[in-house]
Amino acid sequence: MSVIGKNGRATNLDRPADEPAISVKDLAKRFGSHQILAGISFDIAEGEMLVVLGPSGSGKTTLLRIIAGLEQPDAGDVYLHGRLATHLPPQQRQLGVVFQEQALFQHMTAEQNIAFGLKLSKASGEVMRATVNELLDLTGLQAHRRKYPAQLSGGQRQRVAVARALAYRPRALLLDEPFSALDAVTRTDLRREVRQLLHGLKVPALFITHDQEEALELADRIAVLNAGRIEQIDTPFEIYNHPRSEFVATFLGAANVLLGRWREGRVALGALRLKPPADTASLAERQPVKVIFRPEDVILNFQPQYLDTPYYLGAAIVEDVSYTGPIERLVVRLSLWPSHAEIEDGPHRRPALAPVDEIYADGFPVMVTRSKWEASEMALSVGDPVVVGLKGYRLLPHYPLGGAAGAKVF
Repeated sequence: MSVIGKNGRATNLDRPADEPAISVKDLAKRFGSHQILAGISFDIAEGEMLVVLGPSGSGKTTLLRIIAGLEQPDAGDVYLHGRLATHLPPQQRQLGVVFQEQALFQHMTAEQNIAFGLKLSKASGEVMRATVNELLDLTGLQAHRRKYPAQLSGGQRQRVAVARALAYRPRALLLDEPFSALDAVTRTDLRREVRQLLHGLKVPALFITHDQEEALELADRIAVLNAGRIEQIDTPFEIYNHPRSEFVATFLGAANVLLGRWREGRVALGALRLKPPADTASLAERQPVKVIFRPEDVILNFQPQYLDTPYYLGAAIVEDVSYTGPIERLVVRLSLWPSHAEIEDGPHRRPALAPVDEIYADGFPVMVTRSKWEASEMALSVGDPVVVGLKGYRLLPHYPLGGAAGAKVF
């Protein structure tokens, strides 16, 4: 795909590949006594979509505004295509910015809004017409070119805003939760269109969102921001399947978190002893640990020998069942005192519990999701006994502030 340049010839927005399109180094920002950003560093490659994901108040918008030149950092620097840009004014950074509020000119038609930046830059009439026509084609707005913003739907207005940002050939695009005010169906359609458009044009982009599904679908890489710090930055697959912290695991999708201890090469969850994953790092004896797994990582059956997994959690009772069409959600409560047949190391003997372990006495809940096919093959109701295994899980060290133990479901 291409965008018409000022010389009237098409350009695919190719840039030199030897420098990142955007690079931030040790950015910090404070408002009064509140630390908004601390030690933020990352690069965005040419043609890459980096999604910054985090809850409200995590510093996402402040980060975007610093890169755009609308805020100044207290420390750190911003580089654009290898050139220091920390103190450049916004108009000299050659960045397109799209906000949640489209800020379209209400007295201008769609095509006039798209052409506005080109008009300010004194582009020729021929270049302006060619660029606007191409962007109207790319965004599917040809039939709406002469409509005013009040005559357009929310999705169409946001397409105009994206086209306007691309019209003057920005060197990168910044998008601050541009779809959050749209309905679910429009939001889904539009983010797919924008991803395809930006990848086709090879425009590097920074996309801000608090929507986990949106981040997973849009991103080449995701940076998870929490309280002004990046917890993890990686591909969507790695972020979802190999979270490096409890926050990442629980913010990006649902997760079960069980708290236990490392004992003699296994994870102790009350009387249960869980085999560790192969990639487990070295842990000190009796180190508190977190067992983190997704609801879809759970396997249920009626007999342990049919689970076909080395990660056996034990027996449980079904406490809740809900069906949402493509998936079934269940909550099962694990029993912490397995039968003789479930003990690998000899006859059942209730071990002495430290005070930190007493919370386990009544077992703990685990959230499970199953496909409609799994649900139809093994129908379950509240009160049914089952056995529980895991396809896999993450084991992380836990540093409790107090005597924390037990389980959490997010």
